Amino acid sequence: MYRTIQQSLLVRIQAILKSKYDITLTNLVVEQPPTIALGELALPVAFELAKRLRKAPRAIATELATELSTQLPEDVASVEVAGAGYLNIRLNRTAIARQIAADQHANIGGPGFRLVEHTSINPNKAAHIGHLRNAILGDTFQRLLRPDTYKTGFPVGVQNYIDNTGVQVADVVVGLVHLEGKNLSSTRELLTQLLETNQRIDFYCWDLYARVSQWYAADPDQIAARKQIRLDTLHALETGNNDTGEIADLIATAVLRRHLETMQRLNIEYDFLPRESEILNLHFWDAARTLMLEKGVLYLETAGKNKGCYVMRRAGNENLIAHEGTDPDQPDEDAKVIVRSNGTVTYVGKDIAYHLWKFGLLPGKDFGYKRFFEYPRPSATNNQQPKTKNQQPTTHTCWISTSAPSEPGHPSFGHADHIYNVIDSRQNDPQNNVVAALRGMGYTEAADNYTHFSYEMVALTPRCAIELGYPISEEDQKRPYIEVSGRKGFGVKADDLIDRLTAAAKSEVDTRHPDLTDTERETIAKQIAVGALRYFMLRYTRNTVIAFDFKDALSFEGETGPYVQYAIVRAANIFRKAETNPEAALANFATLSNDALAEILDTEDGASLWETWLLASKLTLLIDQCLNTAEPAYLAKYAFQLAQQFNNFYHRHHILNETNPTRKAFLLATAAVAQREMTRALAYLGIEAPPVM
Repeated sequence: MYRTIQQSLLVRIQAILKSKYDITLTNLVVEQPPTIALGELALPVAFELAKRLRKAPRAIATELATELSTQLPEDVASVEVAGAGYLNIRLNRTAIARQIAADQHANIGGPGFRLVEHTSINPNKAAHIGHLRNAILGDTFQRLLRPDTYKTGFPVGVQNYIDNTGVQVADVVVGLVHLEGKNLSSTRELLTQLLETNQRIDFYCWDLYARVSQWYAADPDQIAARKQIRLDTLHALETGNNDTGEIADLIATAVLRRHLETMQRLNIEYDFLPRESEILNLHFWDAARTLMLEKGVLYLETAGKNKGCYVMRRAGNENLIAHEGTDPDQPDEDAKVIVRSNGTVTYVGKDIAYHLWKFGLLPGKDFGYKRFFEYPRPSATNNQQPKTKNQQPTTHTCWISTSAPSEPGHPSFGHADHIYNVIDSRQNDPQNNVVAALRGMGYTEAADNYTHFSYEMVALTPRCAIELGYPISEEDQKRPYIEVSGRKGFGVKADDLIDRLTAAAKSEVDTRHPDLTDTERETIAKQIAVGALRYFMLRYTRNTVIAFDFKDALSFEGETGPYVQYAIVRAANIFRKAETNPEAALANFATLSNDALAEILDTEDGASLWETWLLASKLTLLIDQCLNTAEPAYLAKYAFQLAQQFNNFYHRHHILNETNPTRKAFLLATAAVAQREMTRALAYLGIEAPPVM
């Protein structure tokens, strides 16, 4: 609602500026006054115009206030000039409160298919805590984009890119073959044995990956030979149609299923899993190479350290086509290698081909599609529409790429208008080179609509590392965080982390609610654990290193998921004790007269109540801010602030003991609005509100 008022005011201001001064401003800033006594919005537009009009800001503000006051919308009570030239806007609290209670919101979204790619874990070992930040950020962002409660949003697809032919998978194959003595047949037997004994293949590979990483450098005399084994294995994976490739496919597919199960525990689902093997087998790269050569972006280096490689100019030099303007006898040593001299394609090369497909710029090329994973209930991430008005989908299908013909009924993937890639900041250079390739080929619009949704790493606090049983030196205990390393086997497996958080939450729920059934307590514990973990990962801005700590994440106090969940439960308790519900409270509120509402809102005491309503009205404003900045942390902060505001309201106003029926109806409606918007905010963050805490 707040955003709707902002938009209408800005339109009105722009019209006045055009008619009165023949000025158009591309950006009009809207602020909130330091106290609500000064109004609900403040416009510093007069300061922006002062130099251009050669007038004092206050004089301009006075002129604008006069123009605005001649035709005020119903939502606005008054316009005042404040300070050196601010336009302070006071809202009609009664009218706005009715619109908030009636659940009226600003529209967000529009046409244009948005493709969000996130998680993208190498299928060579169990997911760890660092992967969770990627997945939670990406899942939250796609929730913000999708059509939802407000019937607005964008068409969205969620993809999880699977690098099943890369060096990490090759390392696990090396470990199986050269450390474990496995072949194709015994690898199949291993998978069957692990399945029958309820052991996890991703956990098995976690340890094997650390072992093979150490094996490469264990014998100084064998380092070169062992690294050659890795290169030969990698080449076999990329070539395909051999036992080495089949072993890799068996392991990568089994680990991938575990990854999806892990993410499902956090309410994270996917629409499509494009695999690198198909990019190679279906010759996406060959088509991309031809296109890049035709556009002059890719060229064969004939001298220097990259002799025999196909290279392209790095980001920042994308306008330098091939050797144009340079001496061909003096090679560009900083050029990015796309195809190695041995014929293998680098990560960046395959990524360029993949993104050309994403944007629909790879003519004649598409994946085959087959069903891979079924989510057992309709999902918040499900774009598949029911066949009839009353028929809802019973599952959400996750599809995977294949070299074979597509299964019937597959959705359409690719052809995105905007792409968001959730990849950590250490991949800035490869991401920049993909954009440079697009721009160099003349696909300027695609390059402009390509967003690297970067983030910093997740580490552990020393206290958390000690809790997990890792030996920490006295020096490391003084550091703010301890970095994790998959190659060294040092880190927190995602499932272990979720299990520990759930067990800790379950202990609290068991103590507080022994009257509930085991199933109810288990469900609530999972909701609290997932809320704690997701909120912890989202509360920090993306460019902040996170030091994870069990105690901090699970706290019921401070800026945590459980704190917001507890505020929602507190609101629910109010309605339970009042023997009513939020819907009835809002319906009763609608019957109150304007005079009765004004007697409550337009008073000094009513100002504190109005602050709760005003903050609750800002959810769509925050969603818009998150989308414009690609920063979900703003919504996490908002959810916490709204929970704080509600808790202050709860302690200040004794709703159940209120004897004035009109005032009690208003207080119950306040609780209903706050609870509704807190619940929605958490839903966008992928967090459920439990019935009790």
